[in-house]
Amino acid sequence: MHRLHINGEIHDVEADPDTPLLWVLRDHLGLTGTKYGCGVGACGACTSIVDGQAFRPCEHPVASMREQDVLTIEGIADHPVQQAWLDEDVAQCGYCQPGQIMATIALLAKHPDPTDEDIDEALRNNVCRCGSYPRIRKAVKLAAERMRAEA
Repeated sequence: MHRLHINGEIHDVEADPDTPLLWVLRDHLGLTGTKYGCGVGACGACTSIVDGQAFRPCEHPVASMREQDVLTIEGIADHPVQQAWLDEDVAQCGYCQPGQIMATIALLAKHPDPTDEDIDEALRNNVCRCGSYPRIRKAVKLAAERMRAEA
């Protein structure tokens, strides 16, 4: 039995200790906003936030997650980053967008006024097959601007 802290709630999950957290999120907890893309941490579709850092749940077994706070796309309702994504019409197919959004939230927590280089570095391993990178960058900057204005 594994006790997990997910989106501000505690969940007791029975799973093999080597099961990737991604599959526990999706199959055991029904949190399917965290997408499966590659299973090896290369695409970023599953990006979530653990203890404030962008994190790839496909790379980490559930047994390694004790006492860590996991935040998935389902845990960020009405976040300024989501609104910026909508306002800039970022999504095309949309598959990578939960991971892109979560990586952006982690970025803006560290860099409230990111440069293009900061954005490129933070999102460089989040693959968008549709190539919406220019709109993603605009949305990141818009979200950052709005979040600074709210602070």
